[in-house]
Parts: sequence; C-alpha cells; structure tokens
Amino acid sequence: MTPSAYLAHYPEPPTDAAVADARRELQAQQEQLLALSEKITSAEDALAQIVVERKRAIRELRREKLLLEEKVIYTKAYISPIRRLPHELLRHIFLFNFDDHPCCAWVLASVCTLWRRLTLSMPRLWSKIRLVTNQSATADTIRLWLERSGDKVPLDIEIYLRVNGVSNEGSSTRTRPASPTPWLHPPSPPPHYVIPHPPGTAMLLPPAHTPIIVPQSPSHHDSWGSPPPPSSRNTPQAQRNAHWGHIAIFYLIEQMHRWQRFVFRFDRQFPSMSALKSIAGDAPILREFEISCAETIYASEWPWIPSSSPATSMALGKLESLMLHHVPFKWSSPIFKTNLRSLNLRSLPSNHLPLDRIMHIIASNPDLESLTLYFAVALPAILPLVQTSLPRLRELTFGGHYHMSQLADSLVLPSLEILNLDVEARDPIEDTITNLLQRSNNPPITRLSVSYGSTSSSTLYYGPGGVVISWGFLTDLNHLQSLSIGGTPLEPFLSALGMPDEEQTHWACPNLTTVAMKSCHAHSDGIAKLVQLVEARNPESGSATMVNGVIPTRLQHLELYDCATLGQDVIEWLKKRVDEVICTEPSSYDSRL
Repeated sequence: MTPSAYLAHYPEPPTDAAVADARRELQAQQEQLLALSEKITSAEDALAQIVVERKRAIRELRREKLLLEEKVIYTKAYISPIRRLPHELLRHIFLFNFDDHPCCAWVLASVCTLWRRLTLSMPRLWSKIRLVTNQSATADTIRLWLERSGDKVPLDIEIYLRVNGVSNEGSSTRTRPASPTPWLHPPSPPPHYVIPHPPGTAMLLPPAHTPIIVPQSPSHHDSWGSPPPPSSRNTPQAQRNAHWGHIAIFYLIEQMHRWQRFVFRFDRQFPSMSALKSIAGDAPILREFEISCAETIYASEWPWIPSSSPATSMALGKLESLMLHHVPFKWSSPIFKTNLRSLNLRSLPSNHLPLDRIMHIIASNPDLESLTLYFAVALPAILPLVQTSLPRLRELTFGGHYHMSQLADSLVLPSLEILNLDVEARDPIEDTITNLLQRSNNPPITRLSVSYGSTSSSTLYYGPGGVVISWGFLTDLNHLQSLSIGGTPLEPFLSALGMPDEEQTHWACPNLTTVAMKSCHAHSDGIAKLVQLVEARNPESGSATMVNGVIPTRLQHLELYDCATLGQDVIEWLKKRVDEVICTEPSSYDSRL
C-alpha cells in the first residue's frame, strides 16, 4: 500500500478533527504492534526451548551411540579369531617376534591390557636391551628394562651413549663418500633400538625399517644437538645429568651375574665416565664384553676387570669376545686369559707396552679366530719374541706403531682369510706379508688391506717408494677377492693387477672382484694404467684373456679416494665396465654410482 492510498480518507489540509482521529488510530496501531511483538517473542522463546530440548536429545542419542559403538568394538574384539588363541600360543608368537625385533616388548605391551599383562609376565622379552641414549635422558629406562627382565634370564645389553656437544659436522665443506676404515669409530647402532624422547611430545620413531615404538624418557633440551646454554649448566637438572653414568652403571652392575653380552659405546669423554671403574666382579655367563670410545680419553688406571691384577680371582669362564677401545687395561689382567675367540684392542696413547707383553696377550688365547690390535705406541720387546701359532685365526688386523709389524713376523696363521695391515711404514711391508704367508703355508687369503685405514699419506711411509715397493707377492694370492690399499704409488699397483707381461706366467689375483684405493699418488700415466687394468679384466664383450688356462673374474666394485683426477669421460667409461664405482677426486668433484 502506498502512502497516498493509505491517507486518501483524510482531508487535505488536515483539520483538527482529522488530526484527532489520526492520533487515536496511531495509538491503536502501536498497541497492536506491541501485541504482535510480544507474540513473536513468545513464539521465538518457545522455538528456542524446543531447539534446546531437541539438541539435548540429540546429544544424548549421540552419547548412547558412542557407548554402543564402543560396546560393538569390544564385542568384535572379543569374538575376533586372535582372541580365541590360547595364551600359551600367544606367548610363542611373541617370542618369534622377539627373535627378529629385540625391542618388541615395548610395542606389544602397548596394544591392549591382555597383551600388556602377558608381555610383563615374560621376562625373556625384556632380556635384550637395545638403547641409544644421552646424558639428558633418564637412566630409569634402563632400570625399568632390567626390572621387567626378572632376576634369572640372561641379559644381552647394547647401549650407545651420544655425549652432548658432539658435532657430526666435519671440518671440510665438500661432501665426500665415507671410505671404509677399521680405525675411525665404533660401528653405528643397528636397527631395532629404543631412543628416548621428551614426554608429552610425539613419538620419536626410528627409521622406517625399524618398527619400534619407543617408551617416554624425559629430556630437557635437544637430545642430539649442542649442550644447554651456559645459564642452564648449573641447574638441578644439569647436575643430575652429570651423574647419568653412575646411576645407569649402578643399575647394570647389580645384574652383572646375568650378563651374557655387554656392549657399551660412547662418542667421547663424559663427566660420569669414571662410573665404568666399578665394573668388577664375577660374570659367570658373560660371552661378549665391549667398552668402546670413539675418541681418545684421558684416564688413569681404573680398578675394573680389564685392569685387574693377575692374582685376582674372577668368574669369566665363558668369555669369548673382548673389545676395548680407548679405555685403560693391563696386559696381565685375567680377562686376557680366558681363551678368547675374538679380541679387539685399541690402546690409549699413554699405554706403552713392549711387544713381548702384547705377544703374551695373543699367546694366552690360542683359539683366537679374529684378532684386531692397534697400539699408537709400542715399545721394543724386552724378552725375545717366541713364534706363536694361532691355528684357528681367520682375521688379523694390526695398526699403529711400526713395531707392530714385528708381531706379524712372529705369528703362524694357517687358517688366515682376512689380513689388514695399517702400521707406520719404516720398511716395505711386502716382506712382512710374504714371510707371514710362507710361514703359514700360504693360507687362502680372500681379503687384504694395506694402509687403507690411514687418511694422511704423509704418515704412511718414510722416504721414496711408499709402503709397498713391489707387488710381486700378489701373484701368489690366487684366492684373493677384495684388495684395499692406501698411500702407495698408483702405477706399480695397477700394473701388477693388469695383463700379465712376458715375465709373468699367470694372472695376479684371478678371483679379485673388489679393488679400493685411497690417497695413492699418481703420475701422468696413472689414469691410463687404471683404464688398461679395467680393459684387461672387464672387456666390453666376452671374458678376459686366458693365461695358462686361467681366466680372471670380472671386477664388480671399484673405489678411488683422493688418488687422481679422472675426468667425467673416464668415470663414465668405468661405469660401463664395472658394476659399482665410487670415486672421490682430489678436487671438489665427487661421484658415486
């Protein structure tokens, strides 16, 4: 309705009577409007009440639905096939999983109440401790692990301590493939390890191939990064961190009578390292014992098992494997008289032993199968060295001081298969190798490494000629499959492995499949010698040339570290002939295939 149509019955201009009528009509309209507003408000309130009631009813229905869905889940779980498995069979399944995944107990115990109860009732599931930790993590993880393993089950313990403040960054800015060496660091922890993480955070999962859920372990700063700022080093937490070793080792030593295997590795010296001194006493079922540090530490004599006096009586009758890296030990300790099968020693620079005492350690274990010795300082023998036979030894590694080569001159190793020599070269090392093999009736050596663990060629030899003057002895190594050399002239080595010349009657190392060279200085024809070697052993088609009825095996793996600048064209050619090529050139050029 338009204003003119609505006001048509009023006179124009308005009279007093018309104005009075209009005012009465306005009052009636306002009263009607107020009444309508009250009705609308009342209807809206009623609608809101209905909505509230319906929403309340919907919430109640949803709550009942959730409860019913939970009941459905519980009922389905109850009638599931795995629920009907007898507990004895379920325990067997857990044990099968334990064989492949030592830390599976942490996962199994978090599945359900039944599985947790069964897991906690099986001490064997907790008998293999695999822990990567640091000083900021609580030692209660070790305590809890030990408590759940009971008091009778033998313990298999591997603990890796990453000391706060260790940087993984090298001083060099270029990326280089890591060359294998027996002397750099203890091996990295394998998969299936528990790693502590701060509580209340997301689970810190190991790599994808490690299906392990880790337990919570409190930490108050970056577990693997730099140490806390100076302002936090005097806090109560920092003080507790300084005692981590004493607490952890205390828990472990309490169960020393159950140790079957004990491995403790750490990056470098840490404040509570002296707790290792308390490792003393009987370990009647101990088979493998290892304490290793990646760096040299400063430590005086420790009153622990490896430094015990000869008169000390201790139960170590089953010990077969011993590894001590950068920790104190005494040559006369009873731990070296347990007829070991595997011995691996890397002495502290302050441990100056004469050769005859080192030989005493070797001779006390005639059934050795693997022997690794590195002495940065070795004194001349006081007593004459006696020729010692190790009939079962398959792997021998000597490194460090040049006197160590004299030990090899006193050994007879008829079963030797792997030989690694990384000693300072005062004299050509080929005489030592040749005499050892001849004295041992030419054992079937399959792997040979000469000065491959060293990184600086300046310390590998004294005077011209390098560590090896002549490679003629290679012609006698018919079983050799892997050969690694370092710090020696490249050309004579490559020539010895190449096509036999008129003076040679057969191929050198006809079964050779792997060749690795590091810091081997090359002259102008070094690259050409390398190409000739690969061309001779890995022709583009067919087999290599037969010499006296022998055809050499094709090379499958070739490594060169800081030897010569090959160039992209040579590398591409090598890739076509050899299955795997790893090359780090002296320049900034790196290639890996």
